[in-house]
Amino acid sequence: MFFSSSLLSSFRPFSPDPSYALCGKSKEAALKYKQLGNQCFSNADYANALDYYTQALQKAPFEVGEIENNFIATLYINRATVLHKMNLLVECLRDCDRALQICPSYSKAWYRRGKANIAFGNNRDAICDLNIAKSVESSTGGKRQIECELKIILDQSKSTDIVVQPRQKENSLSTTGEMPQIKLQSVSVPDKGRGMVPPSDVSPGSLVHAEEPYAMVILKQCRETHCHYCLNDLPADRVPCISCSIPLYCSHQCQIKAGGQMFMISTEDNYILKNLPNDLAEYAAEVIQYNDCEQKIGNVTEHKHECQGVHWPAVLPSDIVLAGRLLAKFLSKNSSGDITSFVEKLELSHCYEHMPFESKLDSHIYAIVLLYCLKHSYGAMLAINGISILQVVILISQIKVNCMTVVRLKSIDAHGLSDQSGGFPFHSSVHLTSNVEQVRVGKAIYKVGSLFNHSCQPNVHAYFLSRTLYLRTTQAVAAGCQLELSYGPQVGLWDCKDRQSFLKDEYAFHCQCTGCSEVNLSDIVLNAFHCVNPNCSGAVLESRVLECEKQKIKHLAVADKVIKNDDIYEVCLHAFNQNDASIHIQPGFCLKCSSYRDLESSRATVDKALICIKRLQDAILSKEISNTSISDALRSLHLLRSNLHACNKVIAEAEDNLAQAFCLVGELQLSADHCKASIQILEKIYDPDDIVIAYELVKLSSVQLSLGDNSAVNSIGRIGAIFSRYYGLHADLVFPYLQYLRREI
Repeated sequence: MFFSSSLLSSFRPFSPDPSYALCGKSKEAALKYKQLGNQCFSNADYANALDYYTQALQKAPFEVGEIENNFIATLYINRATVLHKMNLLVECLRDCDRALQICPSYSKAWYRRGKANIAFGNNRDAICDLNIAKSVESSTGGKRQIECELKIILDQSKSTDIVVQPRQKENSLSTTGEMPQIKLQSVSVPDKGRGMVPPSDVSPGSLVHAEEPYAMVILKQCRETHCHYCLNDLPADRVPCISCSIPLYCSHQCQIKAGGQMFMISTEDNYILKNLPNDLAEYAAEVIQYNDCEQKIGNVTEHKHECQGVHWPAVLPSDIVLAGRLLAKFLSKNSSGDITSFVEKLELSHCYEHMPFESKLDSHIYAIVLLYCLKHSYGAMLAINGISILQVVILISQIKVNCMTVVRLKSIDAHGLSDQSGGFPFHSSVHLTSNVEQVRVGKAIYKVGSLFNHSCQPNVHAYFLSRTLYLRTTQAVAAGCQLELSYGPQVGLWDCKDRQSFLKDEYAFHCQCTGCSEVNLSDIVLNAFHCVNPNCSGAVLESRVLECEKQKIKHLAVADKVIKNDDIYEVCLHAFNQNDASIHIQPGFCLKCSSYRDLESSRATVDKALICIKRLQDAILSKEISNTSISDALRSLHLLRSNLHACNKVIAEAEDNLAQAFCLVGELQLSADHCKASIQILEKIYDPDDIVIAYELVKLSSVQLSLGDNSAVNSIGRIGAIFSRYYGLHADLVFPYLQYLRREI
């Protein structure tokens, strides 16, 4: 309490002038971007024109009045024209609709809509659009031009059947209707607080939980690429916030749900409907009001409080912005302003007692800043004192240990490159390999989702569609057994020591899950060295890894799924399944035959080899791959295999880099060979049916398809089976590239 009060007494807030508000609207800036867009359009530089018109829309202020509204409508039509030139017809039509919802009597918008529908082959709508454009056009020259367009399309319609395309809706937040079929129970778990268990046996691939976020925020690095509400990829016709210039949305639907504001058609503009024939009036009303029926705001808007005055979320960390959204949701529904009661009712664990002093100080400072920012919106109902600051500090620590990072799967394609001096000859045909990347796009609080405990060997897989969290079992779970997901690190990804350090720093607990308390094969070999005896499959461990594994000797549990004659199994069995095993295990000595390896010399050799591998990685990124870079990497791979254990993950990563390099230079068979070698290692340190293996198989199958290799059928079959296990009916929605692979076979 004293800590908070002392900081508060030294804090001097200020009242910003709205005209100088950070990230505010500016007509002058909008005009500047509009002019730059016009110049690019004149030079047929449509990509930059699109970008400038979007920036102009972000900056353009929305004010009541025909002239101001026409300016925004004009920007939408300018962008629609660019989209038409780029053959993005769906996006073009949506921008035309937005312009018409602002200004229904805008003849250029009706005309552009008609032209887009003509290109779409939707002649019936095109005729209606052009007839309305002709009706509202005031100039004689304009009417004459529209009449010419109408004559052409009417003549075409006489000789061909009129095609009616379905009306193009804005991006929808709806997904498949699959819902959990089991009601989970919350139970008390020793040393872990609460946990979630099923009341009956659950089979692999079962959807056990689905939940909308209590609060969500986009990560700063994704502001220009993803919708600020649903976190999906932004389309070319992205929609800005009405009140500030930061957020971008994939549709008006998301913009309204986030900010609670929408363009309203003035009553004076409705005269257009009265002066049209009945059939055209009905058509115009449908276009103008097309999305209105879907604009229902069921919850308190997330962003509305953030764009009043200074746009503080632009500079504060994501965790603090998320805390602000939680508080805003509470304050919008409760006039009492009792933050203490709110924080208690959230029933989220926190880690304040375990936070280092510097983190505590940061939290107190951010709490004071956040409260003053919110006070600008909520005024007297929000008290700022030692008690409220302390409660916000607790809220910040609750977010630290309970928020989930929302991720999206992204397919990154690498194509064949043009020939380069000193390199391999590049093929003229396009070769494609697809790498799967998990992109972090947001953070969210899921109140029930936060009850699921962590395991480094989880039996539940978490994924996201739009804003919704889904949890699906990856293995059979008996009734009453905990459903556990991974908070980040998993067995096979990092070794035990690194996993425990991460979880201690990020979530303030010492992990003692089965992966961290029982001997597992992955932790033994993940960073192990090879025995100096070339005929021995034993592993040599460094002291850092060995000390961690010694703590798990009494809990030796070799997974049933490991084939009993597997080399790794033999190593573990020999090393640990004997009395007083810890006495015989020393750094640098082989776990199988006790031969000694000089780890200092071996580490130096490995580090030198990794320099060449890193150069190849850089060459792949720059797409400047030479004979030398690949040859050096191949020699380095030989050194790695001579010094590191055969299942060391570093070797798998080196094989993967060579696979990518050979693919880019057109050596597809070599690419496939190295990709298979990488997967063979990963299948040892992960489960063969782990989702990580499916991601790697995506790379292999794309190369096999380019080779015309029939084994691509088996690879794609495995991908489909694993994705079905981890994503169920959502597999194609989570990773659309999967549909392409299936079509190819």
